[in-house]
Amino acid sequence: MTLIECIPNFSEGRRPSVLNALRAALSVPGLAILDVHSDSDHNRSVFTLAGDADAITAAMLDATRVAVQMIDMRQHTGVHPRIGAVDVVPFVPLGETLMDTCITIARAFGKRVASTLDIPVYFYENAAIWPERKRLSEVRRGQYEGLAAAIALDPARAPDEGPARMSTAGAMAVGARGPLIAYNVFLAAADVQVAKRIASAVRESNGGLAGVRALGLIVDGRAQVSMNLTDFRATPVPLLMAHLHRAAQREGTTLSEGELVGLIPEAALEGTSLHDMLLPDREDPVLEHRLRHFL
Repeated sequence: MTLIECIPNFSEGRRPSVLNALRAALSVPGLAILDVHSDSDHNRSVFTLAGDADAITAAMLDATRVAVQMIDMRQHTGVHPRIGAVDVVPFVPLGETLMDTCITIARAFGKRVASTLDIPVYFYENAAIWPERKRLSEVRRGQYEGLAAAIALDPARAPDEGPARMSTAGAMAVGARGPLIAYNVFLAAADVQVAKRIASAVRESNGGLAGVRALGLIVDGRAQVSMNLTDFRATPVPLLMAHLHRAAQREGTTLSEGELVGLIPEAALEGTSLHDMLLPDREDPVLEHRLRHFL
């Protein structure tokens, strides 16, 4: 068995009927749904899947069909960047599976989605065909609305697979990558500008910490720094937390609560704890613990 993790992000976080239909499509033998995180402000749901590569790719094709039928990007609103109903589909190697295997899986899946469902597909991270598309933020530049306007006119925005036009389902980014920690912190301050300045202070592209991508948002009336930690070995979690605390202190505020979107690798907790990350008591979010339970 080729063991992989897949973390599809669907542009729906408000309608239980859609989420139930997606879960049903993904509930198949050979695949475990390890976690589901939905947020109405982001209007986004993140499923964490693990199991056999063939089972996951077949189920993801079915779930994509559901999303195409039930999610209209022309009506979609939310604070999180997005380009499609199935916005992002990353494949992550588990166990003895190699990254090269996930690259092959990602490209084959993207090609099949494009040909079967007529969706523009862009490959990112290790599956990227073009260096300028390695970063997901570049693929999502302009979001659904901007890409819809540019896809047929700008050769630089043409998809890697599928039509150079957008339907109501938008486009999809498909990638292969290593473990990523999607981690958010809420601030005691309610000012989005404070969140944006803190995000800028820790973000790699602004000279901050390696492998940290960050946005400042308002979620549920609270200021939030929304982050992806793409390499927890280059920037360990304790270092990230120390920088966040210092940046908040400079802004005259504090970190009030943490939030994981999905799961966290056990190795990322070395030198820290869930308590140190300000995470509330919840079901065990450690990836390896869930894997032992479900597989």
